[in-house]
Amino acid sequence: MAVKRQRGSSSGPEFTRVRRSPKLTVYERSTLHHILDVGTHCHVAHVIDGRPVATPTLHWRIGEHVYWHGSVASRMLKATAVHSQVCLTVTLMDGWVLARSAFNHSANYRSVMCFGTPVEIVAREEKIALIRDFTERLFPGRWERLRPLSNKEINATCVLSLPLTATSAKVRMGPPDDPVRDRAWPVWAGVIPIKERLGRPVPDALSPPNARPPRLPTAARRGG
Repeated sequence: MAVKRQRGSSSGPEFTRVRRSPKLTVYERSTLHHILDVGTHCHVAHVIDGRPVATPTLHWRIGEHVYWHGSVASRMLKATAVHSQVCLTVTLMDGWVLARSAFNHSANYRSVMCFGTPVEIVAREEKIALIRDFTERLFPGRWERLRPLSNKEINATCVLSLPLTATSAKVRMGPPDDPVRDRAWPVWAGVIPIKERLGRPVPDALSPPNARPPRLPTAARRGG
């Protein structure tokens, strides 16, 4: 990954120039936003005590910032909250690409990498608003029906924000890219799609019998 950057379609944010497989790089800001929005989780990579760590967590985007949260006791959050550099990645797997040689097998995917220094959200009302936004994006209309957060729960939650000022997005779509000499080889080749779907809600044993399940998340990826 090169450190050179290319200006995105909107003012301010920049894309980090990709050297490996640059033809897969996408510079449309809307594509980058879409991948972040429909991804169910991310990995935050950073260095703790001189050792590399990549931590899976849940994220959400508002404008040109991506957020994630966790316990204030988390080793990862303690490390990233003290102005350390991180790399946040989101990957959507769309299909296995089977070619006519093992060398040319691939995958259809969409991915985003975000680089920078996260900032901890410390203002109480801003933190609550962000947690509410996260909840509502996943389960619209549920926040108002939930028990309000206690001060202890708010204080125990750390919310981090990363500006989308240094990013890269890559997308691979389509059939295998076999060289001409391989195309007559007598073996099946093509794409095996990978889809994500929500199952039927399973109620907790203590849920009221007349309680309605939550609405499905509008931003969830279902093959698109």
